[in-house]
Amino acid sequence: MEAKSADQLPEGQGWWFEPKWDGFRCIAIRNGDHVTLQAKSGKPLGRYFPEIVEVLRDLTPDPFVIDGELLVRAGGRLSFEALQMRLHPSESRIRRLAGETPAVLTLFDMLQAPSGDDLRTRPLAERRQALQAFVASLGDVPALCVTPGTADLALAQTWLDDGKLEGVVAKRWDGPYREGERGMVKVKRTRTADCVVGGFRYETGGALVGSLLLGLYNDSGLLDHVGFTSGLAAAEKPALTKRLESLAGPSGFTGDKPGGPSRWATARSADWTPLRPEMVVEVSFDHVSGGRFRHGTRLLRFRPDKAPAQCGMEQIAKAHEQTAGRDVVSAGDTDRGTKP
Repeated sequence: MEAKSADQLPEGQGWWFEPKWDGFRCIAIRNGDHVTLQAKSGKPLGRYFPEIVEVLRDLTPDPFVIDGELLVRAGGRLSFEALQMRLHPSESRIRRLAGETPAVLTLFDMLQAPSGDDLRTRPLAERRQALQAFVASLGDVPALCVTPGTADLALAQTWLDDGKLEGVVAKRWDGPYREGERGMVKVKRTRTADCVVGGFRYETGGALVGSLLLGLYNDSGLLDHVGFTSGLAAAEKPALTKRLESLAGPSGFTGDKPGGPSRWATARSADWTPLRPEMVVEVSFDHVSGGRFRHGTRLLRFRPDKAPAQCGMEQIAKAHEQTAGRDVVSAGDTDRGTKP
C-alpha cells in the first residue's frame, strides 16, 4: 500500500498518524527457513541487509509477513547516506557495514500473522494490535520495533512543526491494507533554502534553459554545488535564458562542481554553462544527503533582495539526518489515542 501526497494532515475522526521515515520501504516475508526482504519496486533487498535476514530467520514465530522501513543509524542519528552505502556489489563490504552500522526494521503493518491468517482485509486497528502482540512476543530484539503513532491531530502536527521528522503519514483506522493502491496520505515537512545559481543546463536538444544549478557557500567561503531546480514555466524560459546567458563567465562554483565525484553523476553532468554568482533563488526541497539535495527542488521565486554571500550551507546542514523513533516521539506519545 502506497501513499498519496497532500499539503495538510487530514482532519476529522478515524485517522491514525505515524512518522514518515526516510529509509527503504520493505516487505519482510518469513516462511520456514526462507526469508525474503522485498523493496517497494519488487526487487530483493536481503543481500544488502544480511543481519536483518538472520534476525528474522532466528525468530520463533513462523510464518509471517510484515511491512516496514529499513533504517541505519550512524553517529547517533538515522542516515540515508549510510543506508545507501549498503547497495554495493561487494559482499564482504556489505558484511562489514552490517557489523559496523547494523540496520533496524521499523514496522508499521502486519499482513499475515504467524497463525497463517491473511490480515490485509482487516482494519488497521486489528492489524496494528496483531503487530504489537507479535513484536512483544519476541522479547528483546533491537533490530525490530513498532513505529510510534497517535490519533491526536494536534500532536501529529507538532511532529511536522518541530523539524525532526521527514513528514507524517495518515491512515484510516478502519481501513484495510489496499495493496497496490495509494491508501495512505503523506504530508512532507516544507523546507526552503536560498541558493546561488552557479550555472545552468539547456534543454536536451534545445536552445532554452532546462534547469538551474544551485550552490551554497561552505564554511571555507567556497560555493559548493548542491543540486538543481527545473520545472521552469515555458513562457518564462526565453527571457530567463537571455538573462542567464548574460551572466555566463567563470564558474561561480569554487568548491564542489557539477560533474564531480558522486553517486548522482550522469553522462550529462559535465554539460553545463557556468555563471557568475549573482543570481539567487528560493527553492523548496525534501531530502538532503551528503550535503546535496537528493532530489530536484521546486523553484519558489527569484530573490533579487538577497545577497549571494548570504546563501550558506547552514540552511541544509541539519536537514540530512533524522533522529530515531523514541528521540522524535516520546514514549508517552506512542499509541496515544488508540481509538480515533
